[in-house]
Amino acid sequence: MKRKDTIWNPVFTSVFIANVCAQMGQQMMNTLVPKFAHSLGAAASTVGFVSSVFAITALAIRPVSGPAADSFSKKKLLILSNICTVVAFLAYSMSTEVSMVVAARLLHGIGVGMSSPLCLAMASNSLPDSKLGSGVGVFSLGQAVSQAIGPTIGLSLSRAIGYSQTFLVGTAVMAAAIVCAFMIREMPEDRPKFRISLDRIIAKGAIRPSVVMFFLGASYSCLSSFLAIYGGARGVDQIGLFFTAYACTMLVTRPICGKLIDKLGFEKVLVPGIVFFACSFALVSMAKSLPGFILAGVVGACGYGVCQPTVQSLCMRCTPKNQRGAAGNTNYIGMDCGMLFGPTVSGFVVDSLMKSGVQAVDAYSKMYLIMTIPMMIGLAYFLLALKRIKKDIADLDAAQAASKIAE
Repeated sequence: MKRKDTIWNPVFTSVFIANVCAQMGQQMMNTLVPKFAHSLGAAASTVGFVSSVFAITALAIRPVSGPAADSFSKKKLLILSNICTVVAFLAYSMSTEVSMVVAARLLHGIGVGMSSPLCLAMASNSLPDSKLGSGVGVFSLGQAVSQAIGPTIGLSLSRAIGYSQTFLVGTAVMAAAIVCAFMIREMPEDRPKFRISLDRIIAKGAIRPSVVMFFLGASYSCLSSFLAIYGGARGVDQIGLFFTAYACTMLVTRPICGKLIDKLGFEKVLVPGIVFFACSFALVSMAKSLPGFILAGVVGACGYGVCQPTVQSLCMRCTPKNQRGAAGNTNYIGMDCGMLFGPTVSGFVVDSLMKSGVQAVDAYSKMYLIMTIPMMIGLAYFLLALKRIKKDIADLDAAQAASKIAE
């Protein structure tokens, strides 16, 4: 029976809800964990390392998670990955020193390294080709709202009930994600035999978009890692409203973004998105009060909030359906490398500036300006690679058309 040309089919809806719950729990931690490490006495460079260290295990699990996603039950793998994250959150709640936080963060990376590409692959495979851009835009909208609201909830709860209890609340949210994952009805699909090889770990067509994701992710990771500390240095107590403004704007930009990708093409969406993203960092650097940070959040939602689903759609568009587990894996390898690189380098920049005599608040301000450089490199690379990306898509479309004729 032919599937209806719609986004909200039962499989997509179930995956969407499960992913929102998982992302909400994870994003509550992503801003809270660096602040928690800072409260334990960690320097800026150490805070950056704590924030990014989960990318080490996320990357380490990719050689297994990519092939496994295409060969085994994605539903069962998703449940297993969410269980790993629950255990990590419990470990956060019991941590009393930075080394314990690092250990929990490494376990957290295993859970994230498995779950994110699984959800993206399941959601993409449930969508008709004509709705791929719109569908991934809606899917990433749920993810982005979680990214925006989660930090606000985490920071507010930590002030009200303390770090340990907030980590336990995050554990409960992740438990809800596990319950939702059990409700997913898997679609029948051809599953190749499991083997670990480069072509099963990395989808060739998704490499170029993922390089762009690396540079954008490196810059974005500085927001969740240092914004709460920077806001505190500026004397802005309600810095979590930055993420709220980001989320509210995202509710408008993400659905529009998906439709624009399908109608105008990815390049006409991604290039302005990167420019807006760079402008948001300039605004963060100059912000001295809450309204300034809120404005930066709005502009940021029109920047990275547009770039992320565009690159994800591009990874899926450049890859055959039976390799989309590897395509999602490739996308997140780029993001993980960026998240490993970004906070570590930016933390080093802050420490270096402070050692040279720059005040802490000015050091963070300058760091945000410096971290626009990776965005500009990513933009230049995309423009250079654009012709080849379009050729990859055309070749894939031609191969699919020939396959249908042969059938």
